[in-house]
Amino acid sequence: MSAPSSVRAASGPLVLLTGLVVGIGIGERLGPAVARGALLGALASIAAAGALGSRSRVAVATLGLALLGSACMQRALNGLAEWPLASAAAAGPEVVVRGSLAGDPSGGQFKVRALVRIATVDRGGGRIPAGHRTVLVVARGDAAPRLRLLAAGDRVELAGRLGRLLGFDARFRWRHAVAALDAHEVRAVGPPRSPLVRLANRLRDLVTRGAESLPSTERSLMAGFLLGDTRGVPAKVTASFRDSGLTHLLAVSGENVAFVLALAGPALRRLGLRGRLMGGLAVLVVFGTMARWEPSVLRASAMAACSMTAVYLGRPAVGVRVLALAATALLVADPFLLHSVGFLLSCGATAGIALLAPPIARRLPGPAWLREPLGVTLGAQTGVAPVLIPVFGSMPVATLPANLLAVPVVGPLTVWGLFSGVAGGLIRPRLPAFAGALQLPDQLLLRYVEAVAVAGARVPLAIDARGAFGLVAVGCAIAAVVQVVRARGGRLRHDVAIPPR
Repeated sequence: MSAPSSVRAASGPLVLLTGLVVGIGIGERLGPAVARGALLGALASIAAAGALGSRSRVAVATLGLALLGSACMQRALNGLAEWPLASAAAAGPEVVVRGSLAGDPSGGQFKVRALVRIATVDRGGGRIPAGHRTVLVVARGDAAPRLRLLAAGDRVELAGRLGRLLGFDARFRWRHAVAALDAHEVRAVGPPRSPLVRLANRLRDLVTRGAESLPSTERSLMAGFLLGDTRGVPAKVTASFRDSGLTHLLAVSGENVAFVLALAGPALRRLGLRGRLMGGLAVLVVFGTMARWEPSVLRASAMAACSMTAVYLGRPAVGVRVLALAATALLVADPFLLHSVGFLLSCGATAGIALLAPPIARRLPGPAWLREPLGVTLGAQTGVAPVLIPVFGSMPVATLPANLLAVPVVGPLTVWGLFSGVAGGLIRPRLPAFAGALQLPDQLLLRYVEAVAVAGARVPLAIDARGAFGLVAVGCAIAAVVQVVRARGGRLRHDVAIPPR
């Protein structure tokens, strides 16, 4: 499907998504509230849209999505403001909290951060239900290394001082953190209660154990490529990937999801149509839990689920339409995703590839094997530029050549890395030498990507906002000149055409 036709097919979902985003922005400005009126109005508008004609249906449904977005954001903000210890947190009381880790801890040896979903809080000899709210735990001293060894889902009992989210930590409110806990003691730990989380953690351990024969830098890069876990990547290497525009390679994305589904494909094809859908969704859930449901994983998994469901219903959908439907569902479930840079970058790159890559590839000179990856890279970078430049101030010029050199090896690296990680983890206790041999291709590919990142980071040039506007202006001028030349050429050929005898 061409870009214009794909846009026309997705026009309805795109309009609805726009209404939802506008509503979320309005809800944020209105502030915390239960918003029952907006929620009821949204449900009534969406229900009424089904009984109207096509044009009226889209308009009424867009109004309903705007009201729904406003209600969802206000209710989410209200959840941050209203919880059992909201007023007490300002006084900074000493408390003991019990809960489970909502994600993997991050940080160094002496200071570790982790989001913890707390069930109960002991304060002044009394136990208070916490409503499973999320708090940001900042552990220092002896508590830091012990907390750092834990994984998402592990149960913990922590002692510390409760307080408000201040300064740098205030950004965690967009990850639903209601307060901060300055933890000085880890009193008890336990395994996850959820069977799904236990399975995902075992599979993560299996993959990472299979890569133990790799050098430390390559081992940490492998965890980033396969699972999005960059905690062990040295700061210097992280800076090289950032300065060369290759940071997205260390985040799980749609490509990873596609490869995982492809690996599960032989088993899924043995099932019926319904079995394939259920099995594919199960694979997405397990892999998403392994990758900790980062924003890019949410976007990719939601798009894959929409595509599989559409195929099951006999109404295949691709490209921008699937992206719009997936983004709408995710923002209704969690409007705070609109403040996630990772989510916005993931959506921008996907939209850029779907809309711009085909026309760019068609207009570029050269063979198809060069034009197509160049079109994809240019489309993706154009899609993420409106997010990258305002947030980070600029975009590296080396991004395009670095991605053209590095991205082609990501597919083989991901597929072989998953296979060698699982196989190596299984056979390593008995055949450590063979497990190490399985990792040799991974090591070579990882060193190649790292070398590309280091070389790209040495290019000092970057495009800021003024440079981006200048490039857009030059591009528009060139396009206008080309159109004028083509129009004049067409008229000239028409004027000099020899009439038939």
